[in-house]
Amino acid sequence: MSARTYVALGDSLTAGVGDPVDGAWRGWAALLAAGIGPPERPVEFHNLAVNGARTWDVLHRQTPEALALRPGLVSVVVGVNDTLRHTFDLHAVAARLDEVYGTLTGRGAALLTACLPNPGAMLGLPGALGRPLARRQRAVNAVVHALSERHGALHLHAADEEWVADRTLWSADRLHPGERGHRVFAARCHALLAAEGLAVGPAPGREPELPPPTRSASLWWLATAGTGWVARRCTDLLPQLLALAATEVQHGLCGTSGGLDVRAARSVAAALTGLTVAESRPEAA
Repeated sequence: MSARTYVALGDSLTAGVGDPVDGAWRGWAALLAAGIGPPERPVEFHNLAVNGARTWDVLHRQTPEALALRPGLVSVVVGVNDTLRHTFDLHAVAARLDEVYGTLTGRGAALLTACLPNPGAMLGLPGALGRPLARRQRAVNAVVHALSERHGALHLHAADEEWVADRTLWSADRLHPGERGHRVFAARCHALLAAEGLAVGPAPGREPELPPPTRSASLWWLATAGTGWVARRCTDLLPQLLALAATEVQHGLCGTSGGLDVRAARSVAAALTGLTVAESRPEAA
């Protein structure tokens, strides 16, 4: 197994959306890969991330491809798209991530993970609409934290307020980083790897090297690809999100909003406990 092969798994964040270079997306994983090995012996890099990917896609499609490449390092950054579906199931997300992490580390790969910001806050959704998404993302992040520790992963906390609040890090769609955001994400990952001796090349620079997309180019992207994304989410998530928002309002009027947070915390605990029980259950003879 080559310790000099890095494979990136995930969704549009890892695919590089928001960081256009020569008509294609580059992104944080490519920037990180350039600094893992020394300049004279660059790491072999494969980016298997796909726009819109969920934990199911990473488990059933991307992980088998990754294993065939015999990587020494794998990054797995996924989960936001799960929260943006009406079929969101935290127990299923936890089970899939546990299997992905265990499969990769079981083959000897070092694992890099990250928690992510609340998409509702990034999109500027009002309180009653944004809180259900925030609760979902916090739950996914809690699962990622716990499973990263269980499987010995290097974990980047990328849901902090400073990261979210700095608008210079984000692209026109308000959901993906721009070049500067991808660079900061890559630099933070590089620091984690370097501390463990897994990155010996130069750290990615944090400041952009290319001019930002023009306003007209950004508006064109939003009017084409961005509009398609909104349309898909409106048909898939919006009806359920409106129902969740109504529940938020009702609990707010009754002064019982804290109960929703307690319920979410219990769901996280149950999802993780379910994994522990499943692992400890003896196999049938």
